[in-house]
Amino acid sequence: MTTATKAQTHKHIGDLHFDHQVWLNRLRFYKDEIGIFERRLEEIVSRNTAAEVLAQVEHFQNQYIREREVIDELRHDIKGHENFLEKESKEHPVAIEHRLFKDHVALRDRMETFEKLYRELKDEFHHWLAKWM
Repeated sequence: MTTATKAQTHKHIGDLHFDHQVWLNRLRFYKDEIGIFERRLEEIVSRNTAAEVLAQVEHFQNQYIREREVIDELRHDIKGHENFLEKESKEHPVAIEHRLFKDHVALRDRMETFEKLYRELKDEFHHWLAKWM
């Protein structure tokens, strides 16, 4: 493996920690945002009880339940990786800043996929909301 290839697949602990913090902040934001969307759904239901509306409300409620589950799974896995890095830093405090760790490519891919699907759901919700507000 060349040095350039290793640099692409390995990162310093600070870079991995930074990724974790950014992701955890985004996930917190998304979870809060879902709460706002759910309150908007309640407003819609209080004004309109048509079967078409109720079916879409249920659709979005189910989607938000699933999104929260995915957020919780991602947070768990991010924190697990953070715990691993913390353990490594305690066991090897002198060399930790010079050591390269395997990049968390799978976790990054999962986060990117979640964000893409979340954006699509958010766009769908906003289009639907514009129709019924």
